Amino acid sequence: MSTASTLPISYKDAGVDIDAGDALVERIKPLAKKTMREGVLASIGGFGALFEVPKRYQEPVLVSGTDGVGTKLKLAFEWNMHDTVGIDLVAMSVNDVLVQGAEPLFFLDYFACGKLDVDTAAAVIGGIAKGCELSGCALIGGETAEMPGMYPDGEYDLAGFAVGAVEKSKILTGQNVQAGDVVLGLASAGVHSNGFSLVRKCIDRAGSSTPATLDGRPFKEAIMQPTRLYVKNVLAALAQHPIKALAHITGGGLLENIPRVLPEGLAAQLQLGSWPKTELFAWLQSTAGIDDVEMNRTFNNGIGMVVVVAADQAEATAATLRSLGETVYTIGRIAPRAEGAAAVQLQ
Repeated sequence: MSTASTLPISYKDAGVDIDAGDALVERIKPLAKKTMREGVLASIGGFGALFEVPKRYQEPVLVSGTDGVGTKLKLAFEWNMHDTVGIDLVAMSVNDVLVQGAEPLFFLDYFACGKLDVDTAAAVIGGIAKGCELSGCALIGGETAEMPGMYPDGEYDLAGFAVGAVEKSKILTGQNVQAGDVVLGLASAGVHSNGFSLVRKCIDRAGSSTPATLDGRPFKEAIMQPTRLYVKNVLAALAQHPIKALAHITGGGLLENIPRVLPEGLAAQLQLGSWPKTELFAWLQSTAGIDDVEMNRTFNNGIGMVVVVAADQAEATAATLRSLGETVYTIGRIAPRAEGAAAVQLQ
């Protein structure tokens, strides 16, 4: 037997640095602490995270959601832009939970890499903490997995998990949506976190001819803008107005997500041009060479959240949302759906 085969091999020799993991935990503890809210019963670092549903709920129903960031991460690696993808991670789950009318309560994250770079991981998790803070959601725990050989150097993957609560009597199901209701659209903050496989193809196709700026931002910043967090503003509007349905415009765009909250026999008729096309989406459409239908089933195309309300409530609901800082457009109406017709119709 050779001498080399009998020498001790530490976990660090195998590629896992426990000290780096400990250093990361110490870096993120103060970030997580800033997200604490009512209901949190233990600080970060335990085996399980404890949370008590606030007693103001009479019949609380828990609403959960999970998501990732997708291939947007590839651009984060390539461009060394790690501080906002954590906001994307939180937004993708908390905006989904919000659609049922729920208040996000707590969030857990999963960060996996081949070799842990403490600075990069702290930037990513700092973004997660910022997203939680902006949506009133406690970053209550998570997992950092260092797995040598599983990921190339400099790359990582993210997953997130949100839990919210809603009064049983106030769950939004969309079942009371009816013909004549108005469809409001809340502006997105760019591409958000869907369609990035096509975004990356567009960047490759453009090569060195990518524009210097889009919508007044440097090109890379415009592409990497984090997903807008609609939680606080939409919850405030829900408290004041009888909103019938919400739809988070993620993968599948307007054409695939609005039907998820429509009763059978109804369609959303959207008026093309009722919301502006940003330079970002115009550039993507022209570079990809795709039509309006493909744009609206691939990207949010400028609308990140849809709000369905009765016609006589539309103006007041829009005014409240605008007063809270949302950019709101009236983008369509609900109408009877003819046999064989699409559930979302672009007009």
